[in-house]
Amino acid sequence: MVNNMKKLSLIIFDMDGLMFDTERLTISAWEKVGKDFGYELTPTITAGATGLNARDTVFYFKKYLGESFPYFDILKLKLKYVEKYIEQNGIPIKEGLYELLEFLEAKSVPKAVATSTEREKAEVCLSLAKVKDKFDLIVCGDEVLRGKPEPDIFLKGAKEMDCLPNECVVLEDSENGLKAASRARMYPICAPDLRRPSREVQKLIYKEFASLVHVKTFLESKLNSIDQK
Repeated sequence: MVNNMKKLSLIIFDMDGLMFDTERLTISAWEKVGKDFGYELTPTITAGATGLNARDTVFYFKKYLGESFPYFDILKLKLKYVEKYIEQNGIPIKEGLYELLEFLEAKSVPKAVATSTEREKAEVCLSLAKVKDKFDLIVCGDEVLRGKPEPDIFLKGAKEMDCLPNECVVLEDSENGLKAASRARMYPICAPDLRRPSREVQKLIYKEFASLVHVKTFLESKLNSIDQK
């Protein structure tokens, strides 16, 4: 990754694990429902599916647990568990999200969401968090042929916003998302969720910060130092 960003035309946000603290909830749900079906869905296994779209997630689980693994039955119950939690407790927001969005809006920096989640679910989550209208574009996993770690979803977002890839920053928490951003020739910024990226993936990222609070601080200084004309 080249470190001499000269212009910032678009900030692309991942959703789960980056904006919303839903990865822990999802992993817990997989583990609980797996036991109901007699499978040991450990965090190590389920974390590997982070960032994958629906189609690739099916392949991922069957690869580890065999073709007889009743993925769709387990998924249906898992979704009910997650939906019930969010209904009772609201969607958990990552620290610094609202402040970062307000800052970028004040600076007139275009913002997009690129999530592996299907559109129907993504729009519900964004609406519950009251941030759906904060974004200029939403691209979802069911709208691209290849999911993360392939770059399709990020390239689609840049194209629809008429932005060059090398003028786009991608905010991600997952290894699959960071790989996709790198392959898109964008600037991947990592705000880790459950675990830091591997050493291999760390070589691909532009910057890494502990939270969106620190991302905002960095972007404040960056926008002051690059040409935004």
